[in-house]
Amino acid sequence: MRHAGKTLTDDDRTDQARSLVDRLDQAGQPARPGRKAASKAELRVGILLWPGFPLLSLAGLCDGLRHAADLGDQSRQNRCSWAILGTPGESVTASCGVRVPVDLPLSAPVDYDYVAVIGGLLPRIGGADPRYVAFLRSVAAAQVPLIGICTGSFVLARFELLNGHAPCIHPFHVDDWQSMHPGLAFETRSHYAIGSNRITCAGGISIVELAAELVRVHCGADRAAKVVHQMTVNAEKTASHVARRHALGYESSDHEKLRQAIVLMEKNITTPLEIAVIARLVKSSSRQLERVFLAETGATPSEHYRNSRLKYARYLLTTTDLPVVTIAGESGFSDASHFIRHFQQLYGMAPGRLRKALSGPTPAV
Repeated sequence: MRHAGKTLTDDDRTDQARSLVDRLDQAGQPARPGRKAASKAELRVGILLWPGFPLLSLAGLCDGLRHAADLGDQSRQNRCSWAILGTPGESVTASCGVRVPVDLPLSAPVDYDYVAVIGGLLPRIGGADPRYVAFLRSVAAAQVPLIGICTGSFVLARFELLNGHAPCIHPFHVDDWQSMHPGLAFETRSHYAIGSNRITCAGGISIVELAAELVRVHCGADRAAKVVHQMTVNAEKTASHVARRHALGYESSDHEKLRQAIVLMEKNITTPLEIAVIARLVKSSSRQLERVFLAETGATPSEHYRNSRLKYARYLLTTTDLPVVTIAGESGFSDASHFIRHFQQLYGMAPGRLRKALSGPTPAV
C-alpha cells in the first residue's frame, strides 16, 4: 500500500492495525438499549470437552470470545465469559495429548447463554462421564441452546439431543455419520448451522466464523469486526470465509479504508451492516466513504454491498440446491420478492431461471 508518496514499513502497518483495534474498541463503549448490566457478561458460554477433543476448536472458540470481551489485547472476561465445565481438579486430554483442566463444576444451565460440546475421537464418543450426559439433558430441558462443535454433533445425536436439527458435518466425517446415524439429515455446505436451540459447527477454522457470529448477535457488530480483524492473518487481503471470498471475487485496492469496508461487508453478508456503521468502524464519514467507492469501484457503498450479496447468492444458486427463499435470507434480503427483483436487475433473469439455464439440459432417461 502507498501513502504520501512512500511505501509503508512493517512498523507502519503494525501501528495501523493497532489503531483499527482501538477504533473498534471505542465503537463498542456506549451502552446500547437492552444491554445487560456491566457486571454481567453479554455472552456466557459453558464448554464441555469430550475425550480426545481437537485443541483447535477449543482455542478458536475461546480466543474469539477473548478478543470480543475486553479492550485491546487484554483478556478480562468482561463482555464475554467462558469456562470449561466438569469436575474441578480433573482434566480432559485433547487428541494431540495436551491436558486441559476443568474450571467450574456443572452448574445450573441458566448460568449460560450457550453450552458448547466439543466432541472427541469417534471411538471414545460413548465413554464420557455420565454426569456430562445428564447435564446436557438438563440444558436441553431448560431450553438453553446447545452447540455441537466438530464431532460434538455426534455426541448430540448419540444421546438424542439434536431435536430435529440437521447438523453441519465436516466432509471428512460424512461416511462416519451415515454409518452411525443412518437416516438422520445433515449438511456439509456451511461453516456452521443454526437451528432452534441447536447450533452445530464443522470444526477446524470454521469455529472462528461461529465465534464471530455469536459475538455479533450478543455484543454487536463492532465486537464481531474486532474478532475478525484479530483472528485473520491479513484482514486487508484475506477473508476467513472461503466460500464468500470465492463468490465475491475479493477486491484489490491500494485504499486502506476501502479494503477495511469490504472486509466488513464480506463478514456481514447474511445480516448487513448500515453504511453509516461501516463508515464509523473504518474511521470515515458516509460521504467520504461514498467518494472512495465511486472512485475505486464506480458504485456507491450501498450498491457495492448489495451487488456483493447478489454475487454470493449467485454462487449459492450454482453450487447448492438451497431453495431461492433460503438463499435470499442467506444473502441478507428480508424477503424473496425484494431479492428476486434486484437479482433480475443485475443478471437479467430471475434466480430460478438462471439456475435452470446454468444446470444445462436434463439428460434423456
